[in-house]
Amino acid sequence: MSRPPPKGCASLSTLYRHLTLNDRIEIEKLHDHGHTHAEIARRIGVHRSTIGREIKKRSWQPEHDHANLRPYLRNKLDTRHRRDRVYLAGQAQLHANTRRARSHQPYRMTHDPLVDWVITHLGRGWTPEEISGRLPIEHPTDHRMRVSPETLYAWIYSPGQQHRQLHQYLARGQKKRRRIKGRKVHTERIKYRVSIHERPAEVLTREEFGHWESDSVLGAHGTGGIHTMVERTSRYYLGVKLSRVAAAPTLEAQLGVYRVLPAHAVKSVTADNGSEFAHHYMLADTIGVPTYFCDPYSAYQRGSNEHFNGRLRKYLPKGTTFEDLTQEELDEYIGEINDRPRKVLGWATPAEVFQELCSG
Repeated sequence: MSRPPPKGCASLSTLYRHLTLNDRIEIEKLHDHGHTHAEIARRIGVHRSTIGREIKKRSWQPEHDHANLRPYLRNKLDTRHRRDRVYLAGQAQLHANTRRARSHQPYRMTHDPLVDWVITHLGRGWTPEEISGRLPIEHPTDHRMRVSPETLYAWIYSPGQQHRQLHQYLARGQKKRRRIKGRKVHTERIKYRVSIHERPAEVLTREEFGHWESDSVLGAHGTGGIHTMVERTSRYYLGVKLSRVAAAPTLEAQLGVYRVLPAHAVKSVTADNGSEFAHHYMLADTIGVPTYFCDPYSAYQRGSNEHFNGRLRKYLPKGTTFEDLTQEELDEYIGEINDRPRKVLGWATPAEVFQELCSG
């Protein structure tokens, strides 16, 4: 059985609501006539605590003002003696509107050292999630140096920060936040193709080191491409510049990378259905590494590779020709990607984890 509302309160259906200007005008009149908070609450139709908070937050002590500043309140602003707090509906409404406009703002980003640190690392290509995760490691004792990824996104896209154009440092560089669909793979008829569903179960869990995902990043206007590889456990990313995206150059790039790695660091490859992987069986014959192929239009089955290709596109956007791109420049881009902390790795970097696993 429900209990009745306390004496002097509004009904349960009107325990709380936002006050309007008309409500505040009525509060001012009743307050000036000496009515209690409970009596005002009954007249307005709100809980008495609403009236208490309103008068406490929106009123001020008269002796804090000089009477000459408010001649229309000269009788109330006698500063020779302590007076009761003054409540004015118009000023209360202005104060409420100001507070409402400032609500839901990323107030944490008012700490200048934090703002400087964030902008510096955005300029280095770090994502808001990486920045948020690394801050406690870099500043373990300074609790003002903390910010969530969502707060960073809200701050970057807030009207007050539009002049900084910080969105251009984000991975996608979108002027407005929006959901992006992943790109699809294309199907090809590949000889001796082995489905991803025949892949050992330990590959899926990412607990075993040495399983890779592969794909190709294409340059504009047929200017070659990049063969990319990601190790699934460490998220270590590699790329080899190709003069053309075809089966023979891709096989050569794979052998050039995998042959110099320890044997336990290369156990399998998961690829899409591009024709550049048509010589996959030669990879198995040469160094004993099998290749498994994703389902058509299922890029999520090698999501790490798709993700890191997106990071590489930050340096080489779609529409960029690879004609003048050198392997040294590509290694520099990929080195920066591997030196950025990852949440899934406990904010260690892929380079750190890969080196540890290779030497283990």
